[in-house]
Amino acid sequence: MNEAEIDARRAARLGAVQALYQMEVAGASTADVIAEFDAGRLPRETEASITETEGDPELFKTIVEKAVERQATLDRAIARHLSKGWRLERLDAVARAILRAGSAELEQRADIPVAVVIDEYVEIAKSFFDGPEPGFVNATLDACARDLRAAEA
Repeated sequence: MNEAEIDARRAARLGAVQALYQMEVAGASTADVIAEFDAGRLPRETEASITETEGDPELFKTIVEKAVERQATLDRAIARHLSKGWRLERLDAVARAILRAGSAELEQRADIPVAVVIDEYVEIAKSFFDGPEPGFVNATLDACARDLRAAEA
């Protein structure tokens, strides 16, 4: 895979996290966020990540659509690995979007290695959070990967 393809996947992941956040917070539809991505309005810049690369539309669409379609299953997989007493609803909406996007990609894209998926979403978490959240995203997605990709674990 060349650098342009890697950057396109990275932009698709960031766009998917932003889209899932927008869907939850503002009530945008799947069709709305896919249209925004196709029009080049997602992903947007974050403080630590400025992307001028067009995102991979296939990866973006897979992550967003499957995160929505499979949300109940993915949320259960995520919730199983939260600290005792914590519920998914208590998490920051951005962290929730990152975990849902990462879980959807882990489940749907077996062609992409687990370590790559986790590393990419940890980097996205670092662009939004200065605290312990990237470590939390790492640990949670790592645990989810054992459920979602049992054959690889």
